[in-house]
Amino acid sequence: MKTITIVLADDHQIVRQGFRSLLGNQEGFSVVAEAGDGLEAVKVTTALKPDVLVVDLVMPCLNGLEVTRQIAKLSPNTKAIILSMYMDEPYVIEALQNGAWGYVLKESSISDLVKAIREVADGRHYLGSPLSELAIAAYKEKTKTLSLDPYNTLTAREREVLQLVAEGHTNSDIAAKLFISQRTVESHRASMMQKLSLTSRADLVAYAIKRGLVRR
Repeated sequence: MKTITIVLADDHQIVRQGFRSLLGNQEGFSVVAEAGDGLEAVKVTTALKPDVLVVDLVMPCLNGLEVTRQIAKLSPNTKAIILSMYMDEPYVIEALQNGAWGYVLKESSISDLVKAIREVADGRHYLGSPLSELAIAAYKEKTKTLSLDPYNTLTAREREVLQLVAEGHTNSDIAAKLFISQRTVESHRASMMQKLSLTSRADLVAYAIKRGLVRR
């Protein structure tokens, strides 16, 4: 049996430790790394290129949906599974749009996550209970008819800046985290706000909360 390599990304260390312990007891599973925020998740996954990335939907620095979108490009053979407390259709649709292979609710049992990992590692999409497997095709079909979302016009860097600003980081903080200059941060910030038709930081924070990019 081929060993399935896994990276766990969650901002709560106790949650990661719990998952590592439970998944480590499964035959054929190997947790090769952990990440405590979205930027770290992208960095670690890109470097190690695991078979599966299990990532929380709401993560600091970079949310799980954006992590998934970037990983789909940077490590295309890695199958991402979103862990979420939301069963709302828009989140599932966006997860699939961004390249997620699985979507598992946090209220599910560990057996659900184990099944999801095995399924996506074998190249099959997985939606956890109570989301129906039969809904995958319907969700995918809906993504084809969605109207253009201004958020989808943002670059990867602009999305990173959006979340970090919404979390309260200053331009200098963001520059240090992303290894770019403050002037570049300001440029990305201005461009992002123009695309989203936002005029103030308060508008930006409200937008980020509404989209589920940051916690209330």
